[in-house]
Amino acid sequence: MPRTEKELEGISLLGNQHTQYKDNYSPEMLETFENKHPENEYLVTLDCPEFTTLCPKTGQPDFGHIIISYIPRRRMVESKSLKLYLFSFRNHGDFHEDCVNIIMKDLIKLMDPKYIEVTGLFNPRGGIRILPFANYGDPDHQALVQERLKANLDSHRQ
Repeated sequence: MPRTEKELEGISLLGNQHTQYKDNYSPEMLETFENKHPENEYLVTLDCPEFTTLCPKTGQPDFGHIIISYIPRRRMVESKSLKLYLFSFRNHGDFHEDCVNIIMKDLIKLMDPKYIEVTGLFNPRGGIRILPFANYGDPDHQALVQERLKANLDSHRQ
């Protein structure tokens, strides 16, 4: 069944032909829509292979790949608003680890998901690749938080 106009209230960026691309950190760009299946436990993964931010010390650009996975509760992030939000990091100076945690915390505040994880796969700088991982779960998903954190740790020990 298609979504009603009422269900689409608050979605202003999708389909907007006059989109403005902000290049400074802008969490207010994020929009949500109602999860029509809150009784289901399911995973949504959003993949941004072209994430850019700035080194807070040198101002040089850092390039990475951001992967966001979450189990929704009542609200879900609208993908165009997420794209614009991630683009807003373009001139934001922060360390890779900070960016991943900021993204996760902004999405928790926005959606109140049951579980969320954000992974950053950053291009090497100075011969070192940084791969931050942050996750969060409500009280019913603490076992998943620990399991995914351990799996992430184990994947880097090969």
